Amino acid sequence: MVRHLNIDGDGQGDLEGHGGEERAVLVYQTDSYRFWSERLGRDDLEPGNFGENFTVDGLADDEVCIGDRYRVGEALFEVTQPRVTCYRVGLRLGEPRMAALLVAEHRPGFYLRVVQEGRVRAGEEIVKVSTGPEAMTVAEIDAVLYLPGHTMDQVEKALRIPALSPGWQSSMAALREEATHGAAATGSAGLTTAATGPPPAWGGFRALSVASVEAESSEVVSLSLASRDGEALPGPLPGQYLTLKVRVGGEDSPLIRNYSLSGDPGADRYRISVKHEPHGRVSHHLHTRVRVGDELDVAAPRGTFTLPDADTPVVLMSAGVGVTPVLAMLHAVAAGRERRVQWLHVARSRAEHAFAAEVAELIERLPNAESTVYYSRPGQDDMPGVDYTAAGRPTARQVAGLDPPAQADAYLCGPVAFMEEMTKALVEAGLARSRVHIENFGSGPSLTPGIKGGPRTAAPHQPPGRPGTGPMVSFARAGLALPWNDERESLLELAEACDVPVRWSCRTGVCHTCELALLSGTVDYDPSPVEPPADGNILICCSKPTEDVVLDA
Repeated sequence: MVRHLNIDGDGQGDLEGHGGEERAVLVYQTDSYRFWSERLGRDDLEPGNFGENFTVDGLADDEVCIGDRYRVGEALFEVTQPRVTCYRVGLRLGEPRMAALLVAEHRPGFYLRVVQEGRVRAGEEIVKVSTGPEAMTVAEIDAVLYLPGHTMDQVEKALRIPALSPGWQSSMAALREEATHGAAATGSAGLTTAATGPPPAWGGFRALSVASVEAESSEVVSLSLASRDGEALPGPLPGQYLTLKVRVGGEDSPLIRNYSLSGDPGADRYRISVKHEPHGRVSHHLHTRVRVGDELDVAAPRGTFTLPDADTPVVLMSAGVGVTPVLAMLHAVAAGRERRVQWLHVARSRAEHAFAAEVAELIERLPNAESTVYYSRPGQDDMPGVDYTAAGRPTARQVAGLDPPAQADAYLCGPVAFMEEMTKALVEAGLARSRVHIENFGSGPSLTPGIKGGPRTAAPHQPPGRPGTGPMVSFARAGLALPWNDERESLLELAEACDVPVRWSCRTGVCHTCELALLSGTVDYDPSPVEPPADGNILICCSKPTEDVVLDA
């Protein structure tokens, strides 16, 4: 019995990468089995080895089109997308290269949506009912996403196919957006958000001079950084961050931290704003030791939490020092196109309300802007209606009362609980979840498809076993540095051993799920990626360091 989500008794084991209405049934062909038996020199392949629900005669990937409809027995099916690259096939077959080979040989297989439920039996005829509207084959659209050399005509054609699954629609839309607005970008925006945007302005770290040090509140200080030769620094995108390499006290190795840019993106200097954390060695050093004229080693601006140049409404929400990236966005709006802005910020009190006067001046400059400020613990001299709008923290009802436009994009930064609560409130207020963008200070969420046992909760740590003697590997967000051990197969494997949150799917350089920024250093690949990552990025699933490296993880 075939149902809308799966086949009775033959469901999906990994719902991260498979399953759902658009991926209810996976199809693979007997002709491909014969091909792989010869290609791999195997005589032990049998139906089901490639994880498919239906093993079929015919229906070749270079003949079947997205949107084609087929009737089998009582059920009616529609082709929605190629198989996503997956490490499980390689694991099952004992062939680590398998995910890359499926793409390279144009034999991915494909998914079906169940249009009409019904019973299906082995041996029944597959009857084609209709052809997809653009006659775009499974093999062709798979190559558009995963291989170099696609055309915009192919991307546009794919976007005109209603049956194409939402995930692939998003990837095709990202490819179109990259071609339209991101000509300087490299890599494939259709595979990962890490590939979008221009490449970093310089590789590795360069020395910048501290031009000024300003107290913004009782806890936050701003450092203005300038080039040593006085030339204007390359302009960042509003919302990006800097990575600093700081030698503290008697530490043998420098410590690495990320800080959001808080100043005007159009300025010729960079401004970062740092909260003095109680046990933060780097923040304590920056607050107490750094003076005007000192030099800091800085990597170029990076990050995909950025505000596009548009005229649509924008909602900027922050709590505490999370104000820094959205403040840069407010500067960009004030200096650019006229657009509606809703500003919401949460601080404990006036003493800890950083940038209050600066934000008020920017809001006053904008003809269509409104500001709401909450103090969770207002001081005795803090004046409601003057220093802040309301006491406490914003509720879902209060966010709904702001009436954010449905076409607005919202940008949130602050503690995790704040971002989760505000995201839920904005969605309940009518914003699509895809329009709510958040910035994490620490490592991003892990993605380990099909791995059971729940998420990892251990803090990043030194790996078990014999210490390495190779190049130094630094995980910037995790705050961990250790020497490379040649017993590891990849940087991904090292990150897993250290409980550094990671994202991966294919583990062979195809899907780019593991792509992240390489702040400094170089790597070698084995196997080589099917398509290279964006400039300044690497794929950690198939790379090893050839010198000291700093990773944005």
